[in-house]
Amino acid sequence: MSRPQEFILTLSCQDTKGIVHNVSGLLYQAGCNIIDSQQFGDVQGEGATGLFFMRVHFEAPEHLADVATLDRLFGHVRGQFAMDARIHAVDERPRVLLMVSQHGHCLNDLLFRWKSGQLPMDIRAIVSNHTTFTDLAASYGLPFHHLPLVGGADAATKRAQELQVEAILEAEKIDLVVLARYMQILSPEFCQALRGRAINIHHSFLPSFKGAKPYYQAHARGVKLIGATAHYVTPDLDEGPIIEQDVARVDHSLSAEDLTAVGRDVECVVLARAVRWHVERRVLMNGHKSVVFR
Repeated sequence: MSRPQEFILTLSCQDTKGIVHNVSGLLYQAGCNIIDSQQFGDVQGEGATGLFFMRVHFEAPEHLADVATLDRLFGHVRGQFAMDARIHAVDERPRVLLMVSQHGHCLNDLLFRWKSGQLPMDIRAIVSNHTTFTDLAASYGLPFHHLPLVGGADAATKRAQELQVEAILEAEKIDLVVLARYMQILSPEFCQALRGRAINIHHSFLPSFKGAKPYYQAHARGVKLIGATAHYVTPDLDEGPIIEQDVARVDHSLSAEDLTAVGRDVECVVLARAVRWHVERRVLMNGHKSVVFR
């Protein structure tokens, strides 16, 4: 007897009565088994969007065990509640592209976690505007695309390079782009093309300590907490919906180099969590913020 196939249903719609009843009832009537279900209604407090969010992990019987069939099954409920509903097979591993410049701590961490089975995704390639990590990519058997910003960093040059990246995204059918310390500002056009499928990481000092060597600036000011933020990429620089944040306590005994090392460790952990939650279909966009079902 074949093992039931597992799926993830994620949905969002205006919060109203009967959503959970109709979704769970439909799955029950179809012979599906709910393994885990989480929901959240953003209906209280200033800035509430009035939206309802749900993530359901379920098993489907053999005659329903494909996404297209299940999608048709949910057609009526989707229309009834005007849902944005998506179904993914659990064994369908998102195809990921990593982008990096010359700081490799996040890249190296993601590659190790992926290779050791901690991140259920399929890394297809690495893109960089430098050649620094050519050998690292080769050690993991991954294609490395060196796409330099030839002639400078003006808008036209950047956009021409981004179009090369977009060609790779299309050729590799990429589901998620991870900016693993890719130190270039993306154009509004590129951000729009990547909406909801690109994650960035940065230190959490912003808006303070902008520019070069932020940890050195923080050390000079005697900060006691340093941290990192992982968020979706939008045209508003470093202001996209936040997925995950964390902090580490530091004190006067640490040098600027020590602070930098601590900060890099936090960046690695925060980015890895955000990527894992995204590829496990745990993150739903909610306007300028996100809902994360852990």
